[in-house]
Amino acid sequence: MFNHKRISKAAIALMTSVLLIQAVPAHAESVHVAKEGDTFFTLAKQYGVSTDKLMNANKNISPYNIYGGLKITIPGQENKAAAAPAQMKAQENTVKAASLDVNAENKVVQAWGKTFDYSKTINVKATAYSADASENGGWGAVDYFGNPLELGTIAVDPKVIPFGTKVLVTGHSHPGLPKQAFVATALDAGSAIKGNRIDIFIPGSKQFVNTFGFQDVELYVLK
Repeated sequence: MFNHKRISKAAIALMTSVLLIQAVPAHAESVHVAKEGDTFFTLAKQYGVSTDKLMNANKNISPYNIYGGLKITIPGQENKAAAAPAQMKAQENTVKAASLDVNAENKVVQAWGKTFDYSKTINVKATAYSADASENGGWGAVDYFGNPLELGTIAVDPKVIPFGTKVLVTGHSHPGLPKQAFVATALDAGSAIKGNRIDIFIPGSKQFVNTFGFQDVELYVLK
């Protein structure tokens, strides 16, 4: 004799499972809890999405004010939970590790798989600053020209490095910056930045950024 009650329960459970599977999209959004040093650029590479797509999914978050504990929506993630941790770790290592190859004779430097022509190198003493109002002279989180501060902005002495100059920064060490090399533009200035000095903007809290301290870095002035 069949047990209709058991069959009914089994059927309901099966239907529920099917509905749940159908309800989970193939490319579901996920949430990343930010840590100090995260940027839209590094997160886009880590999760395999474009920077524009990531920023569009988080329009209420300023790209220069990402701090630890902030919840960031990661769009269009495939449901590959088993493979995700190892894959993301591999992507993170790829993003943050740049190889630097310099041909001084031809004045060519290679970094991040790209080739840059440079006119000269400048050795400078570097510090770092955040978007905190106390570090921006009361003007807010903007550069000398009123543009929002972003990763890749540096403050310079325009008598040494003219505004608008693009440089490849090398020799630095900080978790909020790409390792070994990154391209920056001279768009800011500061009363303490005189001579062979630069101040590097790093997204994150003032305490996090201040761990940069003073560092000797080499700049490749790009053509």
